Amino acid sequence: MDLTFYFRYSIIPYTVEFEPFATGLELEGAGYVVASLGTDSGYVPYTAYSAKKSYINTHPEVIQKFTNAIQKGMDYVNSHSAEEIAKVIQPQFKETPLENIIIIVERYKTQDTWKEDTIFEKDSFELLQNILEEAGELPGRVPYEDLVTVQFSEKAKTGK
Repeated sequence: MDLTFYFRYSIIPYTVEFEPFATGLELEGAGYVVASLGTDSGYVPYTAYSAKKSYINTHPEVIQKFTNAIQKGMDYVNSHSAEEIAKVIQPQFKETPLENIIIIVERYKTQDTWKEDTIFEKDSFELLQNILEEAGELPGRVPYEDLVTVQFSEKAKTGK
């Protein structure tokens, strides 16, 4: 998740930083997190997975197991405290103190960063296309139905 960050002693008053760097600078007193692009932009699908239709059709059990695992992770972060989550993910951030990870996770929880499920909503797809189009990176829009399948996510969400 990227955050808009204000540096107190900087010629450039604003910058975009990723965690855990942004919180580290804030805790050092070098600046302030003033906005979160995740909060201010809506549910942008920062993480999405893709596979060829041929792979999906020949290996649906692999796609389902993968989707179930991602859903299980989402269920965990939505049902555990920031401290519990921080302790689990700390090995991935060896150079970041646990206290900083807790602050970051709490910020994400407060901002409602994690959805309840893995369903890639049409509104989020359209928002992503808007961003890519405005950046000049999308030569043409693609219908949601042509690129997105939610059948595996729906099954993972219900556990059936």
